[in-house]
Amino acid sequence: MVDIATRVYNHKWKIDPIVRSLIDTDFYKLLMCQSVFRNKPDTSVTFSLINRTRSIRLADIIDEGELREQLDHVRGLRLTRGESTWLRGNTFYGKRQMFRPDFMEWFENFQLPPYHLEKRDGQYELTFEGKWPEVMLWEIPALAILMELRGRAVLKDLGRFELQVLYAQAMTRLWEKIQSLREIGGLKIADFGTRRRHSFLWQDWCVQAMLEGLGDAARGGAFTGTSNCLIAMRRDIEAIGTNAHELPMVYAALADTEEDLRQAPYKVLADWHEEHDGNLRIILPDTYGTEGFLRHAPDWLAGWTGIRIDSGDPAEGAETAIRWWKSRGEDPRQKLVIFSDGLDVDKIRELHERFAGRVKVSFGWGTLLTNDFRGLAHDDGLAPFSLVCKAVSAEGRPTVKLSDNPAKAMGPQAEIARYKRVFEVEDQRAIPVEV
Repeated sequence: MVDIATRVYNHKWKIDPIVRSLIDTDFYKLLMCQSVFRNKPDTSVTFSLINRTRSIRLADIIDEGELREQLDHVRGLRLTRGESTWLRGNTFYGKRQMFRPDFMEWFENFQLPPYHLEKRDGQYELTFEGKWPEVMLWEIPALAILMELRGRAVLKDLGRFELQVLYAQAMTRLWEKIQSLREIGGLKIADFGTRRRHSFLWQDWCVQAMLEGLGDAARGGAFTGTSNCLIAMRRDIEAIGTNAHELPMVYAALADTEEDLRQAPYKVLADWHEEHDGNLRIILPDTYGTEGFLRHAPDWLAGWTGIRIDSGDPAEGAETAIRWWKSRGEDPRQKLVIFSDGLDVDKIRELHERFAGRVKVSFGWGTLLTNDFRGLAHDDGLAPFSLVCKAVSAEGRPTVKLSDNPAKAMGPQAEIARYKRVFEVEDQRAIPVEV
């Protein structure tokens, strides 16, 4: 097993680059990229880094030269022969050749496009502009780089023994969480922690700990896999993921009329429906408010496998989904609900106890799996924070996200107001966004 503390102490990034592969990314990014490659290949999109935790002044913490060095390193990556073979020949969600030959030929020759970096008011302004299938693949590596460089900056002056103790404490904390999760009968849980991980080595350690502590779901255990493609390939476990808010945000921005805007989230899923079946047919309904989305959803969506709940009160979201399925003549006990927002052990246990037996329950555990170093560094310098990289415009038009939590809303205020009117979003309760 890798001695993480020693690797951190040596500070040799050429041995340990933050992003070491084009598939060191979330599985859903590749699934979405293939869909975009097929349906919207020439759409021009801009992605931008957004630090929701403004109190953490990243430009004061992270050296610009080191940031550029890591970003430039990622631009030099290409898909390896082994990675291509895994993507072309592996079985994902029970399906062989998930990735079509035309997409794979494009991806095998792919290089990440240029980036634009500036400092402003203690923050980095990092943007990516270009064709949608190309710039969308910057999101996960950009976040991973910023998160890990922040961690490296905090740890750079620690001695070898201090680092050993810090990582021993973090390992103990995670193992205690895993032992607590063992007590939950019928638990199904995956690693969703790539985008805000402490580091690649730490995420890989967390996945191994989950695998040993909870057992592989393929052999009757609770651990269903990881969102990280590189780790899934190396550890021979399931790659997990479906789709994200990015798709409806861009489709909506491209809408020419208000009726087109109302239909945009359903057009996304109609395109997805043509490509995927089974457990890949998971609805993410909260981009413009779950209540309104389900109220106006076409009947064929009720037949999909399940729903992912990623904002607002998770219990309320699940209850809303259960009522909707019943109103459409579906049996909720045959449906899958995936919880993926701000999870830790107590919340996982609470939600499992409430909904097990009423629906099929699963969890995508993110930041507090792969980046829980709270209280372990001076001035809590390693506490996780909320950093995102989002599509902010498409063909020059601003994108909007409303969410079920107004604290997660993004876009120009006038456009947010227009979207709220079009999607019939009423008053929402704000919930602090921590991770």
